[in-house]
Amino acid sequence: MSDEGSTNGGAAEEPRVDKPRADATVDDEGRFVVRVRLPLAASAHPRLLLQLRPKKGQSEEIGRVAALENVGQDEWRAVLETAPALQEGRWDAYVLGLPGEERTPLLPGLRDLRALVSGGSDGRETPLAVRIPYATKDGRLAVRAWLRTAHAEAGRIVFSGQVMTARARLFGARLGEGAAALLHRRGKDGPVRQLALRADGARDLSFTVDYQDLLAERGQPGAAAQDIWDVYVRPAAGAARIRVARLLDDVADRKSVFVYPAATLGGVTVRPYYTVDNDLSVAVAPSPAAAG
Repeated sequence: MSDEGSTNGGAAEEPRVDKPRADATVDDEGRFVVRVRLPLAASAHPRLLLQLRPKKGQSEEIGRVAALENVGQDEWRAVLETAPALQEGRWDAYVLGLPGEERTPLLPGLRDLRALVSGGSDGRETPLAVRIPYATKDGRLAVRAWLRTAHAEAGRIVFSGQVMTARARLFGARLGEGAAALLHRRGKDGPVRQLALRADGARDLSFTVDYQDLLAERGQPGAAAQDIWDVYVRPAAGAARIRVARLLDDVADRKSVFVYPAATLGGVTVRPYYTVDNDLSVAVAPSPAAAG
């Protein structure tokens, strides 16, 4: 697109704004603040649109719109308050109201996420609402949002041979009688392994996973299929299980950033990892040497 006007029947078209870039901040109050440079008249009424990315095969339905207010020469600002919370998912950022455009994708500028770096604090309310702006693979601005009634925030993970020990902190729940860590193997009627918890108060906990226990559930010897075990905490007997995940910092996509060491046991490789939703899981698969 060009910033120059053209002639059509003797009248010049309005200039079109090409690829606006937005600076994004999450402040200490959890508000999402966007600043965009737009060469528009101060009397214009552009708006920020966050559009929830639909699941494959579905159409767009849910969007959130906020006014962009003029705060200086060609400078526009929008603020999304903490409430109402964004539905869990990925939200693409656009500008509405530019001349000749139905909606214009925003490109990522500076992202100030210092307020998120400290991680989870005792003062967080539930349902837990998290919003992290990030750059998509195709270079656009988007927001990763989580909204969870209860949450188990993954902490430090320590490895020793074929054993891993993980720490977690509960939000929206407290530990009680019958608390346990649960590993659920994906698939229809997948087995569940129950692990003892070590509690440090009503919310902090740790548990240890012996990889050998997961190998015992692999079925027939030589099975080639990968097993994925999803990690949960059951805070008390009879309580609903809570997914263990790492959400409370400035990393929108942990899967390729936090790569944990793998252990090889009898031709099988076991490795914990974060999923595309930043949930903690453990993968069990034939090692490359065994597969060859």
